[in-house]
Amino acid sequence: MQYERIERGYMAYVEKGEKMMSTLTRFCAANDILNAQLSGIGAVKSIEIGAYDTEKKEYVRHVLPDVWELVSCQGNVVLKDGLPFIHAHVTLSDHDLNTKGGHLFEATVAAVGEFFLRREDSTALRELNPDVGLPCMCLEKTFQ
Repeated sequence: MQYERIERGYMAYVEKGEKMMSTLTRFCAANDILNAQLSGIGAVKSIEIGAYDTEKKEYVRHVLPDVWELVSCQGNVVLKDGLPFIHAHVTLSDHDLNTKGGHLFEATVAAVGEFFLRREDSTALRELNPDVGLPCMCLEKTFQ
């Protein structure tokens, strides 16, 4: 991975053949990125995405082995169990311009992976919400 420091964070280039989520997560840990906004584009393969079944409280997972355009990756970095955790969703497009999207578990960069990590001044963290069945953001204030 290549990277450059910018005003509020980093521009990052995840190289062909690198695993996107694990590389970015390791980078966040190594650079003390505790809370951030993530966005990116590129081309990926060996993709595992899913959608959360709120009734069963588990993800329905799908593997896409072919190369897909990473039309959009949006997510956040928030501490979970004391470590940076990336929660990201993607929109993908195949060579016929059909799209799929969902929660991203992992993907391997097929050509390029171009990302921005923008640091956020926050004390947010993730803790298990038993009602939802997932580690959810815990923030400073509540609005009713």
